[in-house]
Amino acid sequence: TQSTGIEFVNGCLELNYTKVENMCTGAAYCQMIHMLWPNKLPLKKVKFDAKLEHAYIDNWKLLQDSFKKLHIEKDVPIQRLVKGRFQDNFEFLQWFYKFFTINDSGDHDSYDPKAQRGGAGGIAAARSPAKRAPAPAKKAAPSAAAAASNNVKRSGSNTNSNAEVKRLQAELHEMTLTVEGVEKERDFYFGKLRNIEELCQDKEGDETHADFVALVLEILYQTEDGFGGPGDEVEGEEYEEDEQEEY
Repeated sequence: TQSTGIEFVNGCLELNYTKVENMCTGAAYCQMIHMLWPNKLPLKKVKFDAKLEHAYIDNWKLLQDSFKKLHIEKDVPIQRLVKGRFQDNFEFLQWFYKFFTINDSGDHDSYDPKAQRGGAGGIAAARSPAKRAPAPAKKAAPSAAAAASNNVKRSGSNTNSNAEVKRLQAELHEMTLTVEGVEKERDFYFGKLRNIEELCQDKEGDETHADFVALVLEILYQTEDGFGGPGDEVEGEEYEEDEQEEY
């Protein structure tokens, strides 16, 4: 399914990113900061059509500089982000979504994202890195977003309620992203285990590897208390029913 975070970025900036890894150029983050604080980031210096790592790094450094100007204490792992790996970019997008939502006053209806970047952008030319199992998503520390929120002035009688709604929306989105990450990790490891099982089954009749195959299958089929197979559970239930009938 399409990442909610990418849909959010596309909606704000009128882009057509297709995956989390496209965020590795840093360009979209730069423009979203420019949308909130136009004087804190020189958008003309952002390389929206960057295709190489050194150009990505220039964009991320612009973002870092804007964070310093805004007194935002957030570590930006540039060298990991520019590699285009899912997990690193997923975690940063997760944090930035919450940060942006908290600080967004909604007062940018006249902001034309395409015109601001001169029509550049579109699908980022992010590299497709070697696949790896994503680690369980970590919750982004709220301290940086909370600190930056003090810089944004809000007015109106419904400010508190709007802020609460946005906070809840951010939390819901964060949980959605976390579930997506856990599901991807689960599917990845299940596929690996299934491949190992099929390989062992193919070698079961080979006496040369018989002991090794038997040991691997024994480990694969091991269970723990509370995680037994469906058959074990049914047998246990029938045993309990028989005991009750005897009494």
